[in-house]
Amino acid sequence: MAITVTAAALPDVKLIEPKVFGDARGYFLESFNAREFAEKVQSGVEFVQDNHSRSARGVLRGLHYQIEHAQGKLVRVVEGEVFDVCVDLRRSSPDFGKWVGVTLSADNHRQLWVPPGFAHGFVVVSESAQLLYKTTDYWYPEHERSLLWSDSRLGIEWPLTGAPVLAPKDAEGRTLAEADVYE
Repeated sequence: MAITVTAAALPDVKLIEPKVFGDARGYFLESFNAREFAEKVQSGVEFVQDNHSRSARGVLRGLHYQIEHAQGKLVRVVEGEVFDVCVDLRRSSPDFGKWVGVTLSADNHRQLWVPPGFAHGFVVVSESAQLLYKTTDYWYPEHERSLLWSDSRLGIEWPLTGAPVLAPKDAEGRTLAEADVYE
């Protein structure tokens, strides 16, 4: 798989760029290789669930996390473009409450490793977008939490041209000061 891995502004979050082999027919890339992931991103990770999301322009999903059964996520976009955000919710981390945002698109083929202990979300900036992401633990709705996407303490610079389209749980997310966080 020949991937390039770069630490994001929050060093535990990793930006992964696969080698893309393209020609007149199209392209090929290896989207996941467990051996190379363990060597270059993080060892000991086991993915147990794959998720697929499709959203229209302006839809903002997140910022989601599970307070128990924390999930690591390997995120990629296969249609369109999103601005993807991670927030460190580990109280013991020097980066607690800080965020990082990156553009993921079907054209740039980038992937983002979001380790357990982070809230995750994205906003669609293209006409529509489809995301595929692997998780390290199963979804437990009773442990799911939403961090308020617009919390002024976080100061996330979402690339929005108007009000985002939100699910009720995201509109009612908690601020960092109110949120359940990790130790």
